Amino acid sequence: MKKGSKIILSVLVVIIVLCVVYRLVNKAPSADLESNAQMEQIVASSGCISCHSADPKLPFYANFPVAGKLVQEDVRLGYRSFDMAPMMEALKNGEKINEVDLAKVEKVIADGTMPLAKYYLVHWGASLTNKETQMALAWAKSQREAFYPNPLADQEWANETVRPIQDSIPVDIRKVELGNKLYYDTRLSADNTISCSSCHGLNTGGVDNKAFSEGVGGQLGGVNAPTVFNAYYNFVQFWDGRAATLADQAAGPPVNPVEMACKSFDEICEKLKADAAFSKEFTEVYPDGINQANITNAIQEFEKTLLTPNSRFDKYLKGDKTAMNADEIAGYELFKKYNCATCHVGENMGGQSYELMGIKRDYFADRGTELTIEDNGRYKETKDERDRHRFKVPGLRNVALTAPYYHDATQATLEDAVVSMARYEVGEELTQQEVDRMVAFLKTLTGEYQGKLLTNDNFPETE
Repeated sequence: MKKGSKIILSVLVVIIVLCVVYRLVNKAPSADLESNAQMEQIVASSGCISCHSADPKLPFYANFPVAGKLVQEDVRLGYRSFDMAPMMEALKNGEKINEVDLAKVEKVIADGTMPLAKYYLVHWGASLTNKETQMALAWAKSQREAFYPNPLADQEWANETVRPIQDSIPVDIRKVELGNKLYYDTRLSADNTISCSSCHGLNTGGVDNKAFSEGVGGQLGGVNAPTVFNAYYNFVQFWDGRAATLADQAAGPPVNPVEMACKSFDEICEKLKADAAFSKEFTEVYPDGINQANITNAIQEFEKTLLTPNSRFDKYLKGDKTAMNADEIAGYELFKKYNCATCHVGENMGGQSYELMGIKRDYFADRGTELTIEDNGRYKETKDERDRHRFKVPGLRNVALTAPYYHDATQATLEDAVVSMARYEVGEELTQQEVDRMVAFLKTLTGEYQGKLLTNDNFPETE
């Protein structure tokens, strides 16, 4: 046999052996397994936990000088962007998986962007076969159907990560009426000058459009006020998540020394009790009388009515193809392409997870100003280093009305925010056309309140 033929034959033998080995190490889970068990096997075989975990199982070559540095950096970045441990725990227990975690896993599998090529070049069993990909995507769809149903959407959009807002939710109308009065009542502040509506005006997009809101005596808060509209859908309240419910949130500002500055709720209760007519009305709804729990419960019940359904985007999701134009639809496709729809999920298009500010670049270093305590984000509450600069993802509903943007109010316009988000969270520099289309899409998220299109008195020209 000629030398050239021997070389060709040897190469063919090597290829055949490698193919056999690949099939042996990269075998899809049995079709007889329940979908959660299939997904557990897929995650385990693909090595996801090797990077997306606080306690990664590092390969032997992580001890090598050059390779070790690369491995350590990949692990650091992987865990920094996504901790898969809660998802795996829920998967094993058959529990509901966080909606953002579900969207992230689904997106990278659909795109084929994970595992990283340099990982599965070394770990042959890590790359997903077509069958594994189909299994994983079917699992994600079944999870969404089971735990995050989308009955209002047209069938074409039933598996989207976002959902139309409901027209209303069940509430106690007597508590709503009382909560409405309390929302506008300045007696919740020490000097009777500030109410909830002072910073969260319903005629100004649920915010005050100031970088930092003014409290008693003109004091400025340290963080940009988020909108009260659709806050019902958030999994926690405040940028740092320190309030578990709307009632917990309502309990904060009245006794915050910078905001409403009351020494305690006892001070507030005494003022309200001195109003005989109001006290009578209150006890008709809450027989045990005026106290902190009842005050905040009433405000919570009122805020549950602050939903803004029937945006043009919602109408589009419900099947009205004329609700959005070509540029707006293209903007939505870009919104999904650049992974925005993996964090901005659900009815409120956000508010379901904490995410790091500056995944791809150091936002705070580039900002060029001194760090504040509010820049710590979730770390303020947990003291877990991984939570530093991690914030609750804001909802995007009515976002055209709620400038300025970010917790630190550094982005004056939607255009600024879109460019900055792409740069720091996705690592992309968008073209002007992409920016324009995404902004056009975001403007379709303005909904209706009390049957009328929501507007902002500060921006009368905004649609």
